[in-house]
Amino acid sequence: MGAVLVLLVRLLGAAALTDPCRGHTLLALLMPLLLGPGGLAFAAINWRRPRVSALGLGFMVASLFPALYLGVQDIGKLRHNGCAGGYVVIAEPGGKSISTLTVGGGETKELTGRLGGYTPQSHPGTFTLSAQSTTPDVTITLPKTRVLVGEEFPIRVTAKKGTPINTYTGGINAAGQKNGKEVTASGTFGIKVNP
Repeated sequence: MGAVLVLLVRLLGAAALTDPCRGHTLLALLMPLLLGPGGLAFAAINWRRPRVSALGLGFMVASLFPALYLGVQDIGKLRHNGCAGGYVVIAEPGGKSISTLTVGGGETKELTGRLGGYTPQSHPGTFTLSAQSTTPDVTITLPKTRVLVGEEFPIRVTAKKGTPINTYTGGINAAGQKNGKEVTASGTFGIKVNP
């Protein structure tokens, strides 16, 4: 019964939602969230009536397998279509992504960036990059300011000599166009300045 309910809600939702992005995340998560905790609560409320309680447990199992599986597939499709939004991955050259960079006063470090969350097929145009820092003592330079999705680009972080010891925040923003609408991606990282 739970699986039939999931399929019925999915069919009605697909017919009602005409925009390829708007509303689909809610539709993907609605049934697992309603059936899982709702089925468990229904079973707990009716624990003295085993047949009715089993119905609630059946709803919970239906949420775990078909509803959750289909919801995860739907969210994967949204990401593939570029509906889930973009982000900027910041990493050391040839290394893993980082959340904090340590740099000494008067020192320059090189990083790399890459746009994620979109695919070259869903967003084929170029994105314009910009960078900012929370202090003028730390400069973030982008030698390349126009990139494609998935293309790696260099990031140069420089701390002026005499920069106070602290952790600052740096950010990389990317803006592009899709179907006449602006789409954006962003990423931030900490910049820990040591003497």
